[in-house]
Amino acid sequence: QGPLVESGGGLVQEGGSLRLSCAHSGSPSVLTAINWYRQAPGEQREWVGGIFNVASTKYADSVKGRFTISRDNGKKLVFLQMNNLKPEDTAVYYCNTPLRKDRGLWGQGTQVTVSS
Repeated sequence: QGPLVESGGGLVQEGGSLRLSCAHSGSPSVLTAINWYRQAPGEQREWVGGIFNVASTKYADSVKGRFTISRDNGKKLVFLQMNNLKPEDTAVYYCNTPLRKDRGLWGQGTQVTVSS
C-alpha cells in the first residue's frame, strides 16, 4: 500500500462545508478500508469515520449526520464531505488504511479550521 495524500482543508465559518480528498498511490483494492482521522491541538488523534467493503461506511457519533465518506475508485480518491461544521471540528484531518496505521505511517494531513 502506497502513501495517501490528503487535501481540501481550509478556513470556513461555522455552519459551512468542506470536502476533503484522500488520494491513493499504487493500486489499492476497491475493498481497501480507508479511514479518516483528525487531531486537534493538544488532543489525541481520533477516528472520524471510514469506508469499507467498497461502499459501506461508519462514522463517529460526533460527526454522524454531518459528514459523509465516499470513494471514486477509478480516480483512486476517497472523499470526506463535511457539512454544518462546528468550531470543535477544527483539526488536522488524515486518511489512512488499517495496515499503514498499524505501521505508524501517516501522511501530512490537511488543516481544517472552523471559525465561530
